[in-house]
Amino acid sequence: MPYYEYVCPDCETRFEIRRSMKEIDDPAICPQCQGTRATRQVSKVMAFSHGDGESVSALGGASACGGCSGGTCSSCGVSRN
Repeated sequence: MPYYEYVCPDCETRFEIRRSMKEIDDPAICPQCQGTRATRQVSKVMAFSHGDGESVSALGGASACGGCSGGTCSSCGVSRN
């Protein structure tokens, strides 16, 4: 089952819930204030492309993690070419 991101308008808490696709629009209870008005957010998805050899590139203009600004990232081990 996938995780979905929600934000509570009452206390501004952001949280994730693991639920089936048919449940994504069911009321989500905020873990901080127990409010029931949380709304589902659009999540960013990270995709990778395996090129020739062992190189892996992040697609969609996103870096693989906060440390990747070109070259090889030591924190996640992804090489951007």
